[in-house]
Amino acid sequence: MSETNTKHKKVIIIGSGPAGFTAAVYTGRANLAPLIFEGMQPGGQLTITTEVENFPGFEHGIQGPELMDVMRKQAHRFGAESIYQEVTEVDLSKRPFTVKSYDDTYTADALIISTGASAKLLGIPSETKFMGYGVSACATCDGFFYRNQRVIVVGGGDTALEEANYLTRFASEVLIVHRRDEFRGSKIMVERAKKNPKIKYALNSVVEEVVGTEEGNKKLVTGAILKNVLTGEKTLHECEGVFMAIGHQPNTSLFKGVLDTDESGYLIVKPGSTYTNIEGVFAAGDVSDKTYRQAVTAAGSGCMAAIDVERWLESQEM
Repeated sequence: MSETNTKHKKVIIIGSGPAGFTAAVYTGRANLAPLIFEGMQPGGQLTITTEVENFPGFEHGIQGPELMDVMRKQAHRFGAESIYQEVTEVDLSKRPFTVKSYDDTYTADALIISTGASAKLLGIPSETKFMGYGVSACATCDGFFYRNQRVIVVGGGDTALEEANYLTRFASEVLIVHRRDEFRGSKIMVERAKKNPKIKYALNSVVEEVVGTEEGNKKLVTGAILKNVLTGEKTLHECEGVFMAIGHQPNTSLFKGVLDTDESGYLIVKPGSTYTNIEGVFAAGDVSDKTYRQAVTAAGSGCMAAIDVERWLESQEM
């Protein structure tokens, strides 16, 4: 690609969602005219969430896609621009940084990475079909909707045990489905789950299929078909919700070997900031947060990244 096709921006934000859009609002208001690469899932994980009730400012809740649309429009109002393409390549070895998509090459004085994390799923079609309609990958986001209902939690690590315990605040019964007969979780989490009378177990088992009803746009989970991996026997377990708790995968493959990550692949930032190990590159949202993973914490770190970028750019000009 010839150099004449290269477009230069002060700030490029890779990834949308609450972190990217908040960073865009703040950098936009600072007259930095940010460019947002929204990628293959514009709006991030919240676009597959139906009702969002825990984002401050929306007393009666808001639909996930609608919240992202409002954030996007707010960012555009302050001069941000969106490109609905994936970033295919980055060169962070020299400044300005180079960012390539399928069609164009851009350069930027500073980068904010807000590519998020994706929940690991089982890979069965029924799970995708009922996602947001009884299938969830976030107990703290959706547990409230299952008051006095029966739910399944899939997984055997600390995440699954923690989410199962959390869900007993609302659900009448929580069944943990785990493909082995022993848990990978820490001893304290296993003991806590075992002491909870609302938690039952289906060990050496997997979810073969999520079952439910469909009427027009209305979908409802009514149960799951469980398969015993030792005997091959299949049973229908009736429930209203299925929570996937087999972990999250940060979307950091683009930066492998270039930016510092922890053992799980999350970007490492300097404590109390959004600075990565490369000066001028900042990280916000779930891509660098494996602890909280909430829309509001992602938005907060997007604000931090924008302020860090603004101050860093000023220091460069000086």
